[in-house]
Amino acid sequence: MRLATHGISVRLGPRLVLDNVAMSAERGELVAVVGPNGAGKSTLLKSLAGLLPVSDGRVTLDDRDILSFDARARGRRIAFIPQDRLVHWPLPVRRVVALGRLPHEPSERDATAIANALKTMDLEALADRPVNELSGGELARVLQARALAQEAEILIADEPSAGLDMGHVLQLFAHLERLGADGRTVIVAVHDVSLALRHCHKTILLKAGRVLAAGASADVVTPERIAEAFGVRARIATLDHVPIVLANATLT
Repeated sequence: MRLATHGISVRLGPRLVLDNVAMSAERGELVAVVGPNGAGKSTLLKSLAGLLPVSDGRVTLDDRDILSFDARARGRRIAFIPQDRLVHWPLPVRRVVALGRLPHEPSERDATAIANALKTMDLEALADRPVNELSGGELARVLQARALAQEAEILIADEPSAGLDMGHVLQLFAHLERLGADGRTVIVAVHDVSLALRHCHKTILLKAGRVLAAGASADVVTPERIAEAFGVRARIATLDHVPIVLANATLT
């Protein structure tokens, strides 16, 4: 299984948001997409999921154009967690999570997939609560659980750690690592580049819609690349063998 972009460019109105972007994600890989605000991270993820047509180039899944799959077929293979956290009806948490099963034909597997997703995202105690009564972080976990219930081969998540407390961030990335170990492919946009360095096999660093660097996370998340992309001085430290990116000054 391979999800890849082949020199894609994306225009939103007159603005060129992505410019000749090439990347790939293989089975079992956890891939981070990082970059400053406005770099094109969300646009890249939506293009990878087949939710946004490209202006040039192609997005392929196993060498087949992503847009040649109908919506249900894409939904069985790719789950997408958006950055926007909107649920317009006061549905119980369990019902929202169950929406992840829509791409599949009804089966006995549905109940197990929903229960597993609720447990993974620590939502069992909230399963019957209306989603409009939840905090922002709780709602984020509900939408993550909905995507997990999909049981797709590929999970694409746009800033899934935003708004989560420290414990749930660790829980989330531990689960993403387990998905990779089970042969799933995970592509995740993150603002905290320490998460990319700590948890992800590969990192794609974007700046102004172009790939500034791509490869093993330790080769991409470096003080030099961080300075080039974000305009800050940073150093890589370790605490109990865990890498941490410390930014200490903006460049002038």
